Amino acid sequence: MLGLMQDWPLLCHRIIDHAAIYHPERRIISRSVEGPIHTTTYPDVRARALKVAQRLDRDGVRLGDRVATLAWNTWRHLEAWYGILGVGAVYHTVNPRLFPDQIAWIINHAEDRVVITDLTFVPLLEKLADKLPSIERTIVLTDAAHMPATTLRNAVAYEDWIAETDGDFAWRQFDENTAAGMCYTSGTTGNPKGVLYSHRSNVLHAMMAALPDSKALSCRDVCLPVVPMFHANGWTLAFSAPMVGATLVLPGAKMDGASIYELLNTYKVTFTAAVPTVWLMLLQDLEKTGGRLPYLKRVVIGGSACPRAMTKVFQEVYGVEVIHAWGMTEMSPLGSLCTIKPDYAGLAGKAKLDLQQKQGHPPFGVEMKITDDSGRVLPWDGKTFGRLKVRGPAVARSYYKVEDDPVFEPDSFFDTGDVATIDRYGYMQVTDRSKDVIKSGGEWISSIDLENLAIGHPKVAEAAVIGVRHPKWDERPLLVVVLKSGQTATREELLAFMAGKVAKWWMPDDVVFVEEIPHTATGKIQKMALRERFRDYVLPTAVAAAE
Repeated sequence: MLGLMQDWPLLCHRIIDHAAIYHPERRIISRSVEGPIHTTTYPDVRARALKVAQRLDRDGVRLGDRVATLAWNTWRHLEAWYGILGVGAVYHTVNPRLFPDQIAWIINHAEDRVVITDLTFVPLLEKLADKLPSIERTIVLTDAAHMPATTLRNAVAYEDWIAETDGDFAWRQFDENTAAGMCYTSGTTGNPKGVLYSHRSNVLHAMMAALPDSKALSCRDVCLPVVPMFHANGWTLAFSAPMVGATLVLPGAKMDGASIYELLNTYKVTFTAAVPTVWLMLLQDLEKTGGRLPYLKRVVIGGSACPRAMTKVFQEVYGVEVIHAWGMTEMSPLGSLCTIKPDYAGLAGKAKLDLQQKQGHPPFGVEMKITDDSGRVLPWDGKTFGRLKVRGPAVARSYYKVEDDPVFEPDSFFDTGDVATIDRYGYMQVTDRSKDVIKSGGEWISSIDLENLAIGHPKVAEAAVIGVRHPKWDERPLLVVVLKSGQTATREELLAFMAGKVAKWWMPDDVVFVEEIPHTATGKIQKMALRERFRDYVLPTAVAAAE
């Protein structure tokens, strides 16, 4: 027997319909790439998204065709997303921070027909144009006055392009499992791998993300998604915020601390989200200028582990709640958030910070387990390390054009590549990537824990820990440090600061100071590059062991 409920497909364009009808006064405020601040509303975004859909349809873009976007967070990019979705095409967010050859490979693998781009990236695309045979047209997100002279194929200014339509267009109707969006990730090995979201998965994920124990978004919030729309599905904020009718503040191309601070205070932002490197810039700017954050209530920090010192400063100095989050492109991307359950409600001070180092518990729609290398399920005791595996309605079941990748297991669980613990209350803590965990004398050492501890030193701006070969213990930890501007420190000073805060055998065997630590296109530390740089590094303990 089936239920007698209406068949109402979960299609992404229904989200912007809802926002336009029920939250017509909420604003979308953008820092434009051209410079000035631009303000619009959800009804206007919907009306212009219909023009995008109508124009794509007129240009011959059909159900399932891929449309690349190489753009910052602005109202035009938001309109483009919903227009692409509404005609049944697939938005393909391309990360401009990748190497040019990677960008070309990704666009060709996806077989994108159209590129929608910001002014910033026109020179990049011009250099790649001869390598992109599938691209039929380039739409530059600007008006005629700012449109540059360009050699790009069939290039047109966005405002001119949609001006040739009247917006009298009906969203296309199709199955909710139809492909909606695409984002490429490094996957596990080899070339980047495409993750293909569906309308259903995006809508369900947006609901999951807005829940009270997730981001707790509502129409009373002013939301600043600092995380770019090209980073892991934009952390679903382009869907969650309109779904609940939150005001949106979009940062455009200016992502420095001072520019973010200006938006936070000028527009009374209550909620924001980004990777730790962005918040490091903001906190350094605040420390320098003496600025405050009187309106901000919650900040979601993910993409890589949030340093304990960062959580402490946000909460104790600025009165902003930190929500430590974890996820992956393959998960749309939300996996867990560290909000406080009643079981831990009495925690304060150091004990609460200890808990907030964890990546938290999953919302409904994410199942988790940890296993050993043979697949045996491990206990949830908060101590036992295991391979973290997940499944759910917004988790990928395969990569685009890739068959039988072993990370997708027969029981539908996806092996995340992370090593984690889970405690009795379901709080998960990532202790490392499986390829980054330091194996010393048959035991595992968490590089993330050591990095978070080192960053707590007042002179340290950034820290990374890698395993270096050791004749007796196989690997031992090496601490790589970037000091804050104008600061000096010694190896002994940093090791003394860390002593007694972790097990003695976890302590780094040495410390090296560098000008900068390499990062990936999404702001994560490039451990592979560091391991290559220090491949032949000889630890002082290795010398002693060899004598």
